[in-house]
Amino acid sequence: MKHYVGLDVSMKETFICVLDDNGEPVWQGKTKSNPEAICRVINKRAPKLIKAGFEAGPLSTWHWHEFKKMGLPVVCLDARHAKAALSMQVNKTDTNDAYGLAQIVRTGWYREVKVKSMESHVIRSLLAVRSQLIRVRTQMSNQLRGILKTFGLIVGPAYGRSLEKRVHELTAGNVMVQDIVNVILDVWKKVCDQIDKLDQELVQFSRTDEVCRRLMSVPGVGPVTAVAFMTAIDNPDRFKRSSSVGAYFGLTPGRYQSGEVDRTGRISKCGDQRVRSYLYEAAGVLLLRVKKWSKLKAWGIRLAARVGFKKAKVAVARKLSIILYRIWIDDSTFQWSEKNA
Repeated sequence: MKHYVGLDVSMKETFICVLDDNGEPVWQGKTKSNPEAICRVINKRAPKLIKAGFEAGPLSTWHWHEFKKMGLPVVCLDARHAKAALSMQVNKTDTNDAYGLAQIVRTGWYREVKVKSMESHVIRSLLAVRSQLIRVRTQMSNQLRGILKTFGLIVGPAYGRSLEKRVHELTAGNVMVQDIVNVILDVWKKVCDQIDKLDQELVQFSRTDEVCRRLMSVPGVGPVTAVAFMTAIDNPDRFKRSSSVGAYFGLTPGRYQSGEVDRTGRISKCGDQRVRSYLYEAAGVLLLRVKKWSKLKAWGIRLAARVGFKKAKVAVARKLSIILYRIWIDDSTFQWSEKNA
């Protein structure tokens, strides 16, 4: 008799349901939410395990890698697909969710989430911290400007390290205002220093990684974009077609079709928002700042004249995602072409 297992994972406890070939419950129970405890229960209650499944969530990366080390045949289920199936249940309980997940695994009605390597997650965590610090830096600089406006002191176009100098110039002689803004400036400088350290780590990683060096041969693509793109995909073999990369990052139009209605909307904006924004910025750099001619830039400029600059940047960002993917797959670099070619 074959066994199929559904795991409803929470922070403290995991509810487990074991089914047989016919979908009948063999055992239901719960255990602590650590991989070792879950593995012991599965080995005991489902000795002829074919597959175990759990939803993607905060603990799914840790659990998936630990289960694989222990030799368990597990799959990480797309949360949206699982939610659609589980919503058919009248009563939502952890026990029923585990039973529903086991049925999904048994029938094969699921979309598997490709879990990234731990190495990629380390770099992605670094990128996430950097993005958060940049938001904090922006909020603090805006707060500084707002406070000074109250006293008629306009900072003007001062950014980065020049902001500190400008603030000191404006508050010279005003002790009370200086005391207020110096508190924010001290924290702002520390945040800037930490951002610089993270940028140095990303630059160092991109220089030592062969794939990143090739990705940065594309005009407009720097270390941050290259590293973010590489760690978001992790394994390029996961895509059957190059065109799927643009859809993976939410850069393709959404579509609604039902009966006589067939409507194409804006881009889906699904997937990794951070990488999508980096690709969009890289497209802007290519179109506005890169002086050297290329077929990609020429295509983007012609498109901008026809549909507008914002839509053209989205289209170029989608093209960039495909080009970066092909460079990765083909072990190549960006091929510049002659203007008259």
